[in-house]
Parts: sequence; structure tokens; C-alpha cells
Amino acid sequence: MEDQANRSFWNRFSGLYDLFMRKDKNTYNQMYSLIHERVNTDMHVLELATGTGLISIAIADRVNQVEATDFSPQMITEAKKKQVPGNVNFSVKDACDLPYADGSFDCVILSNALHIMPDPELALKNIKRVLKSDGVFIAPTFTHAENGVGGRMKAKLMEWFGFRVYHKWTQGEYCAFLKRNGFAVERCTVLQSSFPLTYVEAKKA
Repeated sequence: MEDQANRSFWNRFSGLYDLFMRKDKNTYNQMYSLIHERVNTDMHVLELATGTGLISIAIADRVNQVEATDFSPQMITEAKKKQVPGNVNFSVKDACDLPYADGSFDCVILSNALHIMPDPELALKNIKRVLKSDGVFIAPTFTHAENGVGGRMKAKLMEWFGFRVYHKWTQGEYCAFLKRNGFAVERCTVLQSSFPLTYVEAKKA
């Protein structure tokens, strides 16, 4: 039931997603720059929880191929309305039930999603399986435990509209969570936005 309610919320929200994200445009530009530094033109990339495809479209010219997925059909519908580069393929997939073969991807990106998943451990298990042994996992996530007063007020307002945060980590707690689930964190830095955004690059431990 939690998954159905979550999917229903994101389906309803899909048409407003890009407008909502504009408030953090500068932070996302910083994040794109960091991702650009890590990826290369030989990489086959999987992006999970792509939303309307902001990241996948932004990095398409730096990689070989992007499989951009989301569990919300309406989010993917919105993404396909855009001018999509030829090396980006959008599809509906659940991060907790990936159909890809073991070791399929050089890089997996999951941005701002683990904290809003009821079962992030299952998502990480799937990611470890489809990521190559020397692949990189890029996982920026809002760490709500470090919200200031303004951030806590915004979070409460979003909850009122149906946005659900299941995990409120600090930066340290988030990195420790990834380590407990089989990842070696190689880079961890906080970007300032509406909420503290912990940008992480990791490898399979």
C-alpha cells in the first residue's frame, strides 16, 4: 500500500516537477558539474528515479548511453515530451525490482530518492547487482536531519501535500547507511539548497 500511495503521489506531481525543481537550479548545476567530472564517454549509465529526466538529459553528451527510469509512468510521460538526446532511453522501472543482467552498467545514478523510499536497502541490493565490479554509484540525497528551521517548515508543508520522507539522515548517517549496505564511499560533500544535499560517489565494497 505504501508503494501504491507513493507512486500515486508522484504521478499527480509529475506536471509540476520541473517548476518545483527550479528553486534549486544552482544546486543542480553544481551537481551536474560533479557528475560530469566522474563519468566519461565510454560509460553505459543507468539512472533510477529520473523523474522528468533532468539529470539524464544534462549528462547525455558526456556518456555513451543512458537508461533513464522511474517507477512513475506519468514522470516518464513528462520526460518524453522534452527534446531528448538520441542516447537517452526513458522507461518505467522500479529501482527495487530491476530487470537488467548482473554487471550491466558502468555507472548507476540515484538522485534524491533513497530518503523517500520505504525500502532503500532493497534498492541498494538491486543497484549492487546491476553495477559492474569497478562501476561507480552516484547517489546525491537530501539529508533532512540537518534541516534548519526554514527547511523543517518547508518539509512539513510538503508532507501536508502528500510528500513522504521515510529516512531523515545526517550526512554522516547517510554515508554510514551506504557502507552498511556494501558500498565504499569515495566522495561525500554537502551542497546547499532548499534542504542540505549530500552528494556521494561510491564503489562496491
